[in-house]
Amino acid sequence: MSQKRQSAKDRLMMLGYELAKPSAPAASYLPIAKSANLIFVSGQLSANEKGIIGGVLGKDMNIEQGQVAARHCALSILSQIAFSANVELDDIKKIVKITVLVCSTPLFQDHHLVANGASDLLATVLGESGKHARAAFGVVALPLGAAVEIEAIIEV
Repeated sequence: MSQKRQSAKDRLMMLGYELAKPSAPAASYLPIAKSANLIFVSGQLSANEKGIIGGVLGKDMNIEQGQVAARHCALSILSQIAFSANVELDDIKKIVKITVLVCSTPLFQDHHLVANGASDLLATVLGESGKHARAAFGVVALPLGAAVEIEAIIEV
């Protein structure tokens, strides 16, 4: 008897997450843009059901809190794929690249560790398809006071 492969949605649920329908863009842009077999996901701000996860890394947020914020950005990326692009998570061929912006003090140097919050979630939920190229860097401010913003390029 063959064993059924666990779906990405099942892995998300095992981690205690469920994808929510994304809210409308807060400005003049598309949440996603498709080109051939690529989906470009606009920057997703760190937010949860209570609202924006804000703060400044190296000032009023530590690395672990930043990783939680980044994880919520990754969940929003998956929500955009599922709802805005109408693509099943198991149909994602590859998370090609993510770009991670971290609101931080000038002396903060652990942007890469904050970004791991998103990278680790994507790899756990999507397996090999979730492993990606990445850029992570610090910025002085993000929209709506968010601590983290992440954009993604995804192959379907």
